Amino acid sequence: MEDFELPFFQWIAIQLQGLVIAIIVRSTDLLLLLWRPSLLRPYLGLWWQRLLLTPYSARRTFEMVRALQSTGQSFRELIYGETPLLTALLFLRRAGVGSRSRVVDLGAGRGRVLIAARWLRAQSHGVELIADHVKRVAPWLEPAGITLTVGDMTREPLTDATHIFTNWVAFTPETKARLVAHLRTCQPGTRIITVTRPIQAEGFIGHSYRWMLFTWGPEKVWIQEYRPEISIPSGNQE
Repeated sequence: MEDFELPFFQWIAIQLQGLVIAIIVRSTDLLLLLWRPSLLRPYLGLWWQRLLLTPYSARRTFEMVRALQSTGQSFRELIYGETPLLTALLFLRRAGVGSRSRVVDLGAGRGRVLIAARWLRAQSHGVELIADHVKRVAPWLEPAGITLTVGDMTREPLTDATHIFTNWVAFTPETKARLVAHLRTCQPGTRIITVTRPIQAEGFIGHSYRWMLFTWGPEKVWIQEYRPEISIPSGNQE
């Protein structure tokens, strides 16, 4: 029996950790929304849709497989955790997001980063691959001035973005290479925010980070700037 006690207690510890993080995240999110009550309904709508159906389950639907084939992505690139509203506010503010900014979330998921951008009075737009998810979530976001559309993030127009957020670590090397090429269509000075690792390619400078809390635990958030006129050794892409 002793051989099974340690894994069992480890499982309990993981469950408790997840529960504690979930309580902290939900509580701080709701407290922050007291300052922006117009965003409370969209936030609760996203929460409700998650309870009804998550598009990031282990079940591969026909629509999901077809969408992945059209972009060349793999199924595991769709699996990632959520960004707490407080965390999103912290890194967006640190990146200089304000009322004159336009934030674009590539792979917007459930849209919490988009809500955080609107909390800061910025324009907020996201692109998401799974059409059924967008159909369920977009109507909740629209009244708050947030747009969420179906599309391939490596083809989304970026010339009017001031800030771009993407969960970089979730992507394969092939997707990262396509995304780097697409990010070069940004205007010089566009700030790019990534999770876990920075974009290590010529023209992307800054490489400053802070540890921040996500639903799966603490993680690094990197803020960079696209400066194609500055040539530095690119190294290997992360």
